[in-house]
Amino acid sequence: METANALSALSALAHESRLEIFRLLVRAGSEGMAAGEIARATGVRPNTLSSNLNILGAAGLVASRRDGRSIIYAAAYDRMRDLLAFLMEDCCAGKPEICAPLAALASRPCAAEGGTC
Repeated sequence: METANALSALSALAHESRLEIFRLLVRAGSEGMAAGEIARATGVRPNTLSSNLNILGAAGLVASRRDGRSIIYAAAYDRMRDLLAFLMEDCCAGKPEICAPLAALASRPCAAEGGTC
């Protein structure tokens, strides 16, 4: 991941509501959630939710698809993994014991893959 893309993603997540929305979508798994469900779960007003989802989408962290009359939003796991890899790329300065707890955390099964995060 290039620095500009990492900055875009981190900037999108640097807002309480957007971070809450993204974490909710990560927990929801690859099936995602309809906008109305996200609004109810977070208490964010629809117009604010739309703006936040657009910002997350522009950063590549959220993808959307139409399902009938609903728009379903899901976390973009590949982009999330790229961002996490970028943040840990130069981790540890040759001391793997520093990053071992992070590596163990990252290797846990995730809800998107049938486990729990």
